[in-house]
Amino acid sequence: MLRNLQTATSPAFRRLYSTAAEKPSLKLVAELRKRTEVSIVKAREALSASGNNVDAALDWLQKDLVASGAKKAAKVGGRATNEGLISTSVLSNFTGSRRLNGIRAAMIELNCETDFVGRNELFGRLASDIAHTAAFIAEASKASSSAFQRLPVEFLQDAPLISSSNPGAEPSGTVASSIRDLIAKVGENVTLRRAVTVAAEPPAVEAQQAFRLASYVHGTIHKPTEGRIGTLALLRLKYPAPQGFPSEVLDKLQSLERALGRQIVGFDTRTIRSESPEDQSALYNQPFITLAGELNGQPVQEVLKRWSVQGGIVSEETDPGIVEVVEFAKWAVGEPLE
Repeated sequence: MLRNLQTATSPAFRRLYSTAAEKPSLKLVAELRKRTEVSIVKAREALSASGNNVDAALDWLQKDLVASGAKKAAKVGGRATNEGLISTSVLSNFTGSRRLNGIRAAMIELNCETDFVGRNELFGRLASDIAHTAAFIAEASKASSSAFQRLPVEFLQDAPLISSSNPGAEPSGTVASSIRDLIAKVGENVTLRRAVTVAAEPPAVEAQQAFRLASYVHGTIHKPTEGRIGTLALLRLKYPAPQGFPSEVLDKLQSLERALGRQIVGFDTRTIRSESPEDQSALYNQPFITLAGELNGQPVQEVLKRWSVQGGIVSEETDPGIVEVVEFAKWAVGEPLE
């Protein structure tokens, strides 16, 4: 009898008759984690529940993420979200008479509870992807003369999330489901606060004009397109169609656009012009301190006139077609909404 008991409890006997799943190997755990962003414990749990089949484990993880994300979202849904990122995406920053493509861009604000999560790489990646998605679906409005259009958050949340790093990849979910998944991963409430798109079609042939889009983000963390304060500014200027701008003029334009973006963000800029010359919240009244060179420190409006002549855009400062700022949007994380 003792001999029979020893046989029944031997390792060989247990290997033959045990119904317990084989413990996942480190190789399988590593492979699963390479394809996801789960912890080692969660990877082992998924593999154990899926018979060590990696594809089945991926399906298990997705279902688990949906379930846990919904529970977590319901639990933290009432918490305040005053931190986060402003993220911009510019798919096309230039259009002109006789050109086929217009301007397409967007800016969004994604919020979380703490600055710690706001600096998280997963949070930054989602903010970037949402901004890219908003820019992708941007359309010029026929009912408004403005190129800037507020994009309803509810509409954007229902859109398939397009990866900014791999736009050709099949969307794995919507913006809303991706936010829910992130909540499950970081354990904080995450909300999409607002979004704006910029869409401008090519000007008429006889107009001989060009639109260009300046963009700048301050307080960047992982990417130059996401940070604490951001701006998108639409510029208009004379366009030498059909040959276009010479390369040296384009280089100077790009430097000017970056300087204008930094100027708008660096000052308490609220409007372009003001009836009061002392109003420093008006961009054109501000000393242009972000532009290097001999024009540094002069009023922005005067600099744009002189720069347009020096850059060969126009012959005289009084000529139509000088570089001008048409409109802009400037956002800061957590600021009161108008």
